[in-house]
Amino acid sequence: MSLEEQARESAKALEDAKAVDVKVYDVRGKSSLADFFVVATGAAAPHLKALVKALPKGAYRVSGAPESGWIVADYVDVVVHVFSPEARAYYALEKLWA
Repeated sequence: MSLEEQARESAKALEDAKAVDVKVYDVRGKSSLADFFVVATGAAAPHLKALVKALPKGAYRVSGAPESGWIVADYVDVVVHVFSPEARAYYALEKLWA
């Protein structure tokens, strides 16, 4: 499976779990951290937890807590960020690649 397919699979899993505003960013050549970032929003802490559980298995590491409003699932070359609406607005990761 290509990295793009892996990112799209993660995005689809988030959408199926009712995440809002799911975006896939191809950051090859723009970031040395990963090739793709997936960003999504959940409604509240229990929803964030459910969204991360819905992601494909095999993440190298999952960090953050639902109560913090931000959870990151690191698949090495694909990084998935799941935010609360407030945390997504505050950190505004999309502005890094605009």
